[in-house]
Amino acid sequence: MTTAARRPHTEVDPSDRTIDAWRGFVPGPWQDGIDVRDFIQTNYTPYEGDAGFDLVSVEAALLAPGTRASLGCGIAIELPEGTCGLVLPRSGLARDHGVTVVNSPGLVDSGYRGELRVTLLNTDASAAFRVEPGMRIAQLVVVALPAIAVTVHDSLAASARGEQGFGSSGRV
Repeated sequence: MTTAARRPHTEVDPSDRTIDAWRGFVPGPWQDGIDVRDFIQTNYTPYEGDAGFDLVSVEAALLAPGTRASLGCGIAIELPEGTCGLVLPRSGLARDHGVTVVNSPGLVDSGYRGELRVTLLNTDASAAFRVEPGMRIAQLVVVALPAIAVTVHDSLAASARGEQGFGSSGRV
């Protein structure tokens, strides 16, 4: 990560929702910020205390019922080591239009430097959905990752659930 000066979020004008306003913005308790390479200057910052950054499409698309499209967001990011980004659907698009993120959550590894893309799916059975450039289509949540060591064993410790999965809870 570069060592650009970081502005505390008290210096961010909450009414200015453009990426220029949140360059160096440090949400919540993070000690490190996120460096952004912005191609279009239209991505948005969350309100103070929000968990996710809005991602916008830089491409137009018409999603017919049941179809999907991969849409560029016009930014590349440099996440701090020990973190990842999770790309999540916007609740309003899901509620109002049946539009969601296909591989939710999408995973952005800290080493990835390419343009963020979001694959949207229109789950509505009858109505098409039009995506216009500048439309907020998903949200990016940055998550700290614990250091995990993998150890291979011949067996695992017993648990109450055991190997029961997919719908097994609540069965009599």
